[in-house]
Amino acid sequence: MTPDVPTLTADNPFAAPSTLPYELPDFAAIRHEHLRPAMLAGLAEQRAEWEAIATDPAAPDVANTLEALERSGGLLRRATAVLDTYTSSRADDALRALEAELAPLRSAHRDALYLDRRIFARLEALAEQDLDGETAWLLHTYRKDFVRAGVRLGDEKQEQLRSLNSRLTVLETEFAQRVVKALDAGALHLRDAERLTGLSEDTVAGLAQAATDRGTDGYLITLQLPSQQALLAQLTDRELRRELYTASVMRGTGVDAESDTRATLLEIARLRAERARLLGYEHHAAYVAEDGTAGTTAAVNEMLGRLAAPAVANAQAEATDLAEVHGGPIEAWDWSYLAEKVRQERFSIDDSVLRPYLELERVLRDGVFHAARRLYGITLTERPELAGYADGVRVWEVAEEDGTPLGLFVGDYYAREGKHGGAWMHNLVDQSHLLGQRPVVVNNLNLTRPAPGEPTLLTWDEVITAFHEFGHALHGLFSNVRYPSLSGANVPRDFVEYPSQVNEMWARDPEVLARYARHHETGEPLPEELLTALLGSAQYGEGFATTEYLGAALLDQAWHQVGPHDLPTSAEDVEDFSARALEQAGIAHPLVPPRYRSTYFNHTFGGGYDAGYYSYIWSEVLDADTVEWFSTDAPKEEDGRPGRAAGQRFREVLLSRGHSADPLDFYRELRGRDADIRPLLVRRGLTG
Repeated sequence: MTPDVPTLTADNPFAAPSTLPYELPDFAAIRHEHLRPAMLAGLAEQRAEWEAIATDPAAPDVANTLEALERSGGLLRRATAVLDTYTSSRADDALRALEAELAPLRSAHRDALYLDRRIFARLEALAEQDLDGETAWLLHTYRKDFVRAGVRLGDEKQEQLRSLNSRLTVLETEFAQRVVKALDAGALHLRDAERLTGLSEDTVAGLAQAATDRGTDGYLITLQLPSQQALLAQLTDRELRRELYTASVMRGTGVDAESDTRATLLEIARLRAERARLLGYEHHAAYVAEDGTAGTTAAVNEMLGRLAAPAVANAQAEATDLAEVHGGPIEAWDWSYLAEKVRQERFSIDDSVLRPYLELERVLRDGVFHAARRLYGITLTERPELAGYADGVRVWEVAEEDGTPLGLFVGDYYAREGKHGGAWMHNLVDQSHLLGQRPVVVNNLNLTRPAPGEPTLLTWDEVITAFHEFGHALHGLFSNVRYPSLSGANVPRDFVEYPSQVNEMWARDPEVLARYARHHETGEPLPEELLTALLGSAQYGEGFATTEYLGAALLDQAWHQVGPHDLPTSAEDVEDFSARALEQAGIAHPLVPPRYRSTYFNHTFGGGYDAGYYSYIWSEVLDADTVEWFSTDAPKEEDGRPGRAAGQRFREVLLSRGHSADPLDFYRELRGRDADIRPLLVRRGLTG
């Protein structure tokens, strides 16, 4: 039953576009009670706009059909951008309840468009018209999306589909919320500081601050989303490592009733399988692959299968090496700790040595932003007068080399209660010439907030993540398209990670690294021997890293390459299904858990990567080949390094074009050919 649509009063901040620069939402004025009426009014308003398109007596044309669709939903876009930001980055019980209430309404809203045969008929009529390239591609994507959504199904099957979609949206929201609860429930509360031996003083202070932030004493080790927890590499207390590892991998398995995800994920998998069959696909993975650049599950399986055996072999060699270092059998919670010892002994480097040289502010200013300035000429100027949506959220204005305004970049770097784990990028405003809008993009990380007055010191992995997420941000900031639905990172799931992965290369670039890797107290650069060791250790641990990633990617495929009757029916069988899937894929290793186990695999059961987690390594094929292009064929500066000319080429051919055509055509334009997998195999040590 649709709730009554409340009247949206003029004093609601969503009633009109924000008057702040670039239409940045006025977070200082927005209160929780503004969101529900704005969302309901926005849903109703866009439904009315769609009805006007469907019943327009004029013959279909670009303006009254395609552009009308793209213009519709202004109020809903404004409210959704804020609601989704709040629920992912600062959720509380009230926001979670609102998110759950709106989930089925939002699902029904999408079905109202994509199952409307009248609008589809207008789109079909446009297929006979002579359209410019971007408009023709927009029409192609709309027609494809309508068909994939079920517009050609009969009435009875459409009703079944609406019911499935509604229930799935509720379940996916529930899964994501339970994963966040599991992060909170699994945190380890300690009172004995001696158990934290191995951690730096600033890290211990951060754990004390985390406890204070939660209203308790002592020290609080909060969990990160992946199976492996960063502190496992530093803690000398083996029992504490076991406790931390166990708390991580047991999330969602029923150890905490409020965050048990097993029944939820089983129903999600079954309903996705039923929906795929209803739409004419063998399974959900086939449905997803068709819409990506992979095209088929056969292509996905071939690539993942090609990598699995050498990855596990490398991981086993690493395990044997670590057991020798340990002097006996090791457990999964020992791996990171021993690997750090080996890294330190063989390369004279570890995170405790590096972290004093990796301070967040300098990493951003002299690393992430400097690399973007060298390549693309852009500058970022902080705008402290523009309010973020939570404490610590910062806003920068981005300008072109000649000073032309480009957009806003929002940085949300710290973990907080109610925030999703991991790191991600999203837009508050999409770039669009049709709507006259410039982009506002957000990067999220989950760093531990230091004690007041203390610096934020990063691990090397966190540095890479900062560069990675800014690569996504550049994809959004550089968008130069007409239609908002084709803007920026609105590309196929198995292409979206490509630009962000390419941007990671600049974290390792010697000139860039020399600028940002400086001691936070003295300003001294990272010693030459440490720099050499850091770059020289790049392949160390790739067996583990590739195996844990492939474990998750193949687990994702296992849940989605089956029919509805081939899935377990009992929550107690979830772990057995997962274990069998890993064994059958040849990726099981007792010391290397999947990067995400099924019960907290938010990417696939709550985060939009369902049957698409393979996309990271699929995109990495393009990434590794592009990194080779930068070092070989890309235009060079006088110093022999790629600079503005190379950046401009990459920006014009790839970063600026969003989804205005087939993304692989953009890639072929850059490289003059299809991607070569060999650079990836070399990078990950899989050529032997």
